[in-house]
Amino acid sequence: MLLRTLFLGLAAASLSPAWAVAGDCGDAAALVQQAYPKARKSADGTSFTLEPHTSIALTFAYGDPPGLVCKIWPAHDDLLLVAVPLMDGSQPSDYAHAGDIELLIVDRKSRQVRQRLLQPGLMNDDAIAIRQVELDTGRYALAPDVTAFGLRIEMANNSLPNPFSETDLRLYAVDGDSLRMVLDGLVVAGNGGEGDTNCAGSFHTSRVSLTMSPAKHHGYHDITVVERMDTDNPLPDKDGECQSHPGKSVSQTYRLRYDGSRYTAPAGLKALEP
Repeated sequence: MLLRTLFLGLAAASLSPAWAVAGDCGDAAALVQQAYPKARKSADGTSFTLEPHTSIALTFAYGDPPGLVCKIWPAHDDLLLVAVPLMDGSQPSDYAHAGDIELLIVDRKSRQVRQRLLQPGLMNDDAIAIRQVELDTGRYALAPDVTAFGLRIEMANNSLPNPFSETDLRLYAVDGDSLRMVLDGLVVAGNGGEGDTNCAGSFHTSRVSLTMSPAKHHGYHDITVVERMDTDNPLPDKDGECQSHPGKSVSQTYRLRYDGSRYTAPAGLKALEP
């Protein structure tokens, strides 16, 4: 399978992601306490614990379990989007974690949670570890009165001879008083291959762009997905200098149609199972 690296065009017709920044959380500890009244703050103030052994980290450092992510929602700027990794502290490991993630939509003034949705297992990882969790507030205008937001999870290994990374996108929309997932696990970024760690090897990437289509099914716009795939087979030249040998780019276009419940990711772009 060709592996994939993210590309989202800046053209007006494309969906350009807007990434979450830590500052959007404001008082992160107060936010967690409001959303989880039974949570107990750690002695150093960097995390909370829910019974029996669920932890919520306020920050995210490389190698640690994922932490809280917040993003003001431009489509509804009175609301704050929050992704809360709920990690299972009963399974300590240097290379593997287990956990869920809960998505919250919070009123920015009152800090009250309006909608929430638990996503089981999305924080599970092992040798292919979670590197980043981000909220994507690109203009996913599914219908005149429905704008979705995205959750992106980047995973990668630490292998030099066999590098691998993948970023998955899930889309969520408000439906009445509830929040629901409308797209599950579309691979939008990644790379991989095999090499000798010095120069020679065979590597693959792909770039994915998403564009809202005028066509509709069950009231929601189709989403056009264009995947550009590239290869490179670097080799040392006669002087021992590493030289790139890129292949010809190949593009493939997919049309995601809403089936009344959700959009289905094409088989070639489905995310790894958590």
